[in-house]
Amino acid sequence: MVQLRLPQNSRVQEGISHPLKGPLGEGAKTSFKIYRYDPDGGRNPSLDSYEVPDSCGPMVLDALIYLKDHVDSTLTFRRSCREGVCGSCAMNIDGTNTLACTKPIADIKGPVRIYPLPHLPVIKDLVPDLSHQIQQYTSIKPWIHAPEAPPLKERLQTPEERGKLDGLWECILCFSCSTSCPSYWWNGDAEPQNYLGPAVLLQAQRWLVDSRDTATEERLEALDDSFSLYRCHTIMNCTKTCPKGLNPAQAIGNIKQKLARFVLVFWISVVSCSGAVMAKVEEIYSELLEDSSGPEEDYPSDASDNDEDEEEDEEDEEEEGDDENSEKPSED
Repeated sequence: MVQLRLPQNSRVQEGISHPLKGPLGEGAKTSFKIYRYDPDGGRNPSLDSYEVPDSCGPMVLDALIYLKDHVDSTLTFRRSCREGVCGSCAMNIDGTNTLACTKPIADIKGPVRIYPLPHLPVIKDLVPDLSHQIQQYTSIKPWIHAPEAPPLKERLQTPEERGKLDGLWECILCFSCSTSCPSYWWNGDAEPQNYLGPAVLLQAQRWLVDSRDTATEERLEALDDSFSLYRCHTIMNCTKTCPKGLNPAQAIGNIKQKLARFVLVFWISVVSCSGAVMAKVEEIYSELLEDSSGPEEDYPSDASDNDEDEEEDEEDEEEEGDDENSEKPSED
């Protein structure tokens, strides 16, 4: 049986075990195993071991900050809001893509294993390179398209129109969903076309349902290829892992329905247009046929035949006339 393995320089090795340090060294503690990778070091990635006191804080991000401040200042990760709003601290924790700032340490049994988001180039340690994902996000033109100039006040929406954005605008672009999708692993960086992934398609749906936007047809046409949208196979990993509780799979399904209706209406209009054109063609063709019959003198080859037919008709009429005269009784 074929065994598939990572390249030699990508295999994760056992790393360093760091002793407990810092002002909160006493009391209960939790074990952490954290992915480490330094591209400048020339070594394979490693899984370093740490001990963190439970009093450092309830969330995984609290533990990471404690480690960086008191144990290992070279530990690298992203963070910003600490409130689950910015999406900066997205990483793979205990086998699931989530946010470190909203993941409680108490929910994890055994050592806390932390890796960067999967299937992305790693800049260093827990920091993935999101350049490709940001480029894909930019490709859907995530802003309002309206032909008229911006109004002096805001563009108004009804409560119903605004309600259509719920479940979409909350996306914080942490890309936990996209990096948990096997189809995105296979097709996310394909060339020349690639699958946009759950995060970007959720955002695409957000602009498709916005009543203030007028570029619906253009947006659907941009998604109408074999990769951008239709590489979704409804695996549902995206919905399961979303730290905001959103449903990217449903958003993708809604886009597919919109695109199907759009294509159907397009072909109906094409067929209707073709029917009108064909009717006009038949009308012109009929007129040409009528014109082609023309006067008989325009076709001398057929004139002699017609003359003979007329002479025969005249002879038949004369014979009929003689017969009628012979049948009349004589006045004498």
